[in-house]
Amino acid sequence: MFKTLVPSLVCLALAAPALASDITYRKDIRPLWNAQCAACHGASSPYLGDFLENQDKYTKMMKGPRMDTYADLIIFVGWPDTGAIMRRLDDGKNSKDGKPGNMYQYLGATDAERQKNFEVFKKWVGEDAWVHKRWDKKGDMPGVTKEELSKMKLKY
Repeated sequence: MFKTLVPSLVCLALAAPALASDITYRKDIRPLWNAQCAACHGASSPYLGDFLENQDKYTKMMKGPRMDTYADLIIFVGWPDTGAIMRRLDDGKNSKDGKPGNMYQYLGATDAERQKNFEVFKKWVGEDAWVHKRWDKKGDMPGVTKEELSKMKLKY
């Protein structure tokens, strides 16, 4: 019994930090999102369809598409606005031109804070799933593949 108990305890001890470090919407993303994004993308913001119909109006009001729930936020990761979170929050190291996404600047007051918060979002989505691709091909950018979608983590 001792021969099986010790290896089991060792495995559990090694796995505990990995389990504790899982990024989840409730524990990590929602508080970060509330602090950095809710002012423009909260409950008073329009849903994506309404935003797209009146984009100039909402932009002038400093309102972006609504993302105040898990379900509303993952629309901008998986579908129908595939990759929008990745393109807009990216630090520029994953883009052809090296420019950060237009929302990267709002991830924090300092470059260190922005980078730290960016890494939280990236780990939540899944580092292997952090692609700028859309659902369908656009220009020279191919559409997202099933394999890329299957790498998304997005734990609640």
